[in-house]
Amino acid sequence: MDSFRFCATFLLAGLLTSAAAGQTSTGGAKAAQPAPKAETSGFVLRTNANLVLLDVIVTDHDRTVHGLDRGRFHLFEDGHEQSITTFDEHQPATPPATVTATPLPPHTYTNVPSYPEAPAVNVLLLDGLNTQAADQMDVRRQMFEYMGTIKPGTSLAIFTLGSHLRQLSGFTTDASRLTRALKDQKAGPQSSGLLDPEDDKVLSRSMIEIANETPSHEIVQYMQLFIAEKNTFQSDRRMAMTLEALQLLARYLSGIPGRKNLVWFSSSFPIALDPDSTLVNPFMNQRNYSAEIQETSDLLAAARVAVYPIDARGLLKRPSNDASNSSEDNMMRGSSAGMRPNADAPSYSMADERFTKEVMAERSAMQQIASATGGKEFVNTNGFKEAVASAFENGSSYYTLGYVPSKQFDGRFRKLQLRVEKGSYKLAYRRGYYADLPDKPSEHSPGATSLIMAATLRGAPPATQILFQARVLPATDPQFQGAKLPEGPAGEFASSLKTPAHRIIADLKVDAHGFVYEQTPDGVRQAKVEFALVAYDGEGQRTNDVDKTLYLNLRPHQYAQALAEGIPARLVIDLPEGEAFLRIAVHDLNAGRAGSLEVPLTIPAR
Repeated sequence: MDSFRFCATFLLAGLLTSAAAGQTSTGGAKAAQPAPKAETSGFVLRTNANLVLLDVIVTDHDRTVHGLDRGRFHLFEDGHEQSITTFDEHQPATPPATVTATPLPPHTYTNVPSYPEAPAVNVLLLDGLNTQAADQMDVRRQMFEYMGTIKPGTSLAIFTLGSHLRQLSGFTTDASRLTRALKDQKAGPQSSGLLDPEDDKVLSRSMIEIANETPSHEIVQYMQLFIAEKNTFQSDRRMAMTLEALQLLARYLSGIPGRKNLVWFSSSFPIALDPDSTLVNPFMNQRNYSAEIQETSDLLAAARVAVYPIDARGLLKRPSNDASNSSEDNMMRGSSAGMRPNADAPSYSMADERFTKEVMAERSAMQQIASATGGKEFVNTNGFKEAVASAFENGSSYYTLGYVPSKQFDGRFRKLQLRVEKGSYKLAYRRGYYADLPDKPSEHSPGATSLIMAATLRGAPPATQILFQARVLPATDPQFQGAKLPEGPAGEFASSLKTPAHRIIADLKVDAHGFVYEQTPDGVRQAKVEFALVAYDGEGQRTNDVDKTLYLNLRPHQYAQALAEGIPARLVIDLPEGEAFLRIAVHDLNAGRAGSLEVPLTIPAR
């Protein structure tokens, strides 16, 4: 008998128009999940209490501390101690020395994990918007080296930031897949239109030439004003685009349960633009982005994202200590810092002072975001791959504390303080949260995400509470010759696809042990299961989806057969030609459990 044929009686409930209400915590406050129903009869306690979760990393002289018990932690909200109701310690899982994967048939995929489940997932963000191309090349080179030494079982996704945020690779523990993503042309160094050193040099040369040809300072002042306004405009645009990308990333990652470690390679990202004493009005281009950065940090913290910024410039030298500087470069630095080109340019004092202020402002932004989210910044280091390994190791050893706040959810910011008894430890955790309703999005919080939405996010880690295999083939494959396949458009958006659409068949075999059953007096096991296919194009845009609910009614012999052979199901979806990513999800609606995986596809043109 074909293992993908139905082995039990299914009653088709039809297409669902909305996702199920099951949800997992994403960081701020969460609604506690109902306890799953057991197979045997018994009392089930249900609660709708709202938990606030706090991830904390405890270190002693930069070494993570393990084995602390709940009683040593004291958690305060707005100065009032809270009763800790949930407490867990997370440590990096130790993968097996060798991994022997069971060979799968062609075109067959599984969400059975090859490694122990990691306590946190990791994100690598390569920022080309705020980083010079030469620095990007060094980062990329060391990331290739890091992939050759990455700890087995590390779950990692890769994003880039240029004119917009782009996902290069979804979460995977496959180092070879991550390496291929880094080799993609989209991951290569890119010149930022808002960070152009050559343009700055041309303007500075022009200002020097004009200043040397005329004794009047008026023209020089106009040139200085023009350069200052250009730089301010570029800083405003880069700030807005960067924070928008980080907020988008926070909302995406909020759909993924647990802690996320975001390693962010960036350079020029100032927290403020100080008054410029070289201008007639020193305050005209003054800026302070602290409030905007704090709002973004709060959103990341609410999504349980800890940020680990790494200065992509590496070990920096002051202009006076850089032997590679030419006399022309020295003069340009002096002129841009307000010196008279002929008399003062050889002196580096003002250029060094300006350089120091800029670097401090840029690193202050990194420090603010890292501190607000419970991460750690890495500056003045050329060892990028070592910094990444340290960030991932640091972010995988932590404690999670949960408590029920005594106050109502009123939308106000509440400060969090944590103290650990019997030791002088350094604690990294988010410093507060906005008390917004957990099930509704706000400007401070992405809101709760349903379990099926989290399972079908493009690039999300595989969900493994329900295990299954999926064979994915075009309907034209010879294996379907003579088979009766559904007719008409397949999928919610099938009618709007560019023609000709291509039909894809996903045959599933689901491990029946993953469901929670209700048992009737006559011994029938019942479960309510949602199956979903969600397709994305190469740019991450949703193109089509299929969502069906099935009721399982398994008599004792069918139940035994299902446990032995699995439960098969067939789903059909239409896709346009081109690159595609197909998310496949199985959701136990009664128990709030899910399984999912992602299949990359290339739909050829006819």
